[in-house]
Amino acid sequence: MGAQEQRPAGDEGAVRDGPERVALSPAAAELLRTLTAKHGPLMFHQSGGCCDGSSPMCYGRGEFRTGASDVLLAELEVDGLAEPVPFWMSASQFARWSHTHLTVDVVRGRGSGFSLEAPEGVRFLIRSRLMER
Repeated sequence: MGAQEQRPAGDEGAVRDGPERVALSPAAAELLRTLTAKHGPLMFHQSGGCCDGSSPMCYGRGEFRTGASDVLLAELEVDGLAEPVPFWMSASQFARWSHTHLTVDVVRGRGSGFSLEAPEGVRFLIRSRLMER
């Protein structure tokens, strides 16, 4: 039984005000279309942990349990997908990266075995820059 995606009550845990915080490269958008066709609606989570902590992990929607220690940074709209792709980050990671704009991109190579793109021979990664005021 897969864990359920949890959205905190109300808008708690969501960063709604201010500039766009997360974007997708064209390659990432294309990969999300491919993965959605195979797995259904998706979500991202980026933890502050070791190993793949700096790589966003892609899961089937509801396959990763989020909670009070997570922040919803974006609902990524992807042309061709009926539903947006939520992008969650652990609150501790967000505390360190709150001043950055993130772009989800794709590169060749293997990432974590838990992220849905691993069998495709590519991995998602984050490119960051300082937020513009």
